[in-house]
Amino acid sequence: MINRRMITMGILVSGLFLSSCVSNKKYTALQTQHQDLAERYQQGQMELAESKAKIKSLEDQLEYERKNNASLKEALGRLQGSLDLSINQNTQGNANISKLVDEINASNKYIQHLVNTKNKSDSLNLVLTNNLTRSLSREELRDVDVKVLKGVVYISLSDNMLYKSGSYEISDRAGETLSKIAKIIQDYKDYEVLIEGNTDTDPISKTNIRNNWDLSTLRASSVVQALQNQYGVDPKRLTAGGRGEYNPIADNSTPDGKARNRRTQIIITPKLDQFMELIDKAPESSSDTTVTEESF
Repeated sequence: MINRRMITMGILVSGLFLSSCVSNKKYTALQTQHQDLAERYQQGQMELAESKAKIKSLEDQLEYERKNNASLKEALGRLQGSLDLSINQNTQGNANISKLVDEINASNKYIQHLVNTKNKSDSLNLVLTNNLTRSLSREELRDVDVKVLKGVVYISLSDNMLYKSGSYEISDRAGETLSKIAKIIQDYKDYEVLIEGNTDTDPISKTNIRNNWDLSTLRASSVVQALQNQYGVDPKRLTAGGRGEYNPIADNSTPDGKARNRRTQIIITPKLDQFMELIDKAPESSSDTTVTEESF
């Protein structure tokens, strides 16, 4: 009996042991399966969130493109209107362009005429300067400076050569030099002649001369009258002017600078009416020609 009970108990224990082993295996498998499902669920949630974000971005982009498309349609409408207007104005625009081309051609001819005139004037000034320089001696050239600046001939004469000391009377030694300058002036009758007196800053102490304005003007007038009365230059071509001490070419703080500033300039220029004649020949622009951006 005892052996039988023991055998029965062993069988029961073995059965319980085997039953316990099978349950643990299933539990482990189920647990693994549950973990796998949880991870897949989490991954699915992440993918769903990304998909929603992409959808929202695409919807926003679609709305932007719709608005942009509307703006492009509006711009296209405006461009079409401008094109229609340009087509309607094409005939008038062509006429305006043709008039503009004619005016440009006329202006080019006028400019070329001015260039040719200036070249001629420059050539005459060069010849005038060369002729005068060649006619002066070495001693005279020390007191006479001849330059051409911007189409104008400047003959600068020192007061030591021209006038008696502290006076506006022409000195004897200036006569020969003035005669040579007068001959050049006579040879170029189409030029105006301005005589311009200049002084330094030292005040003048003469009872009949108030200041340097008076002195510079009187000296210029003396040269003008000498050219007219002694050398036969037409007085209609002559102008006398004084600039006093207010047109210096050197520093008045030194004796050399003062000597340079005490000068009389003979300025030879083409007659003003010649320039006015050129201006009168300028092509007139058509008052009825209006060229705007719309014409193009």
